[in-house]
Amino acid sequence: MFSTSFPSFRTSIETYIRENALPVDKYSHQPRLYALTLQLAQSAGLAYDDDILHAAVWLHDLGVFEGHRPVDPDALSKWNNVAYACEMIPALLTSWRFPAEKIPAVIDAIRQHVANGRPAKPEAILLHDADLLELLGAVGIMRALSKVGRDTRYTTHGSVVKVLESALQLPDQLLLPAAKLIAEQKVSVLQMFLTALTNETYGISY
Repeated sequence: MFSTSFPSFRTSIETYIRENALPVDKYSHQPRLYALTLQLAQSAGLAYDDDILHAAVWLHDLGVFEGHRPVDPDALSKWNNVAYACEMIPALLTSWRFPAEKIPAVIDAIRQHVANGRPAKPEAILLHDADLLELLGAVGIMRALSKVGRDTRYTTHGSVVKVLESALQLPDQLLLPAAKLIAEQKVSVLQMFLTALTNETYGISY
């Protein structure tokens, strides 16, 4: 029997991400995303395993953190952060005494959370939809603009604007009606921002 002095696996997961989520602004995504998945689950009436959901939410972006992703721009342009996370996470979860029988479901949820994924399990569905919602609204704007100048993909504000414009199509990928409802307000916020930006940039009078 393991000593009860070991921290719980949830504490270990959160501590690890708090220390590894670099640049530091990448940390706020995880607790906010987890809260959003719980909100969606309640609204949709989904039954789910909270251990699996919590681990998948907190660990899904491991491959995008500094120290885990390549530094070389060419290597980074070809980097598959999801594959990296799926490869590294099983050993981490095992070291934290996470229930072994639940690890495949965590990996499955992470593998399927990409925008065009079509997950079937509730934990994967919740992560998929919540992560898309995080790319919309004020939060989506904040997350995108924070990358300018420190992410090789976004050297100028103009390059980020293109990302925000393409994000307007993301609600089509959502699976849950509850997520689509939240997306309506977020899309409205994003659209207003982009319209105001266009007006101010090109001198169009209000």
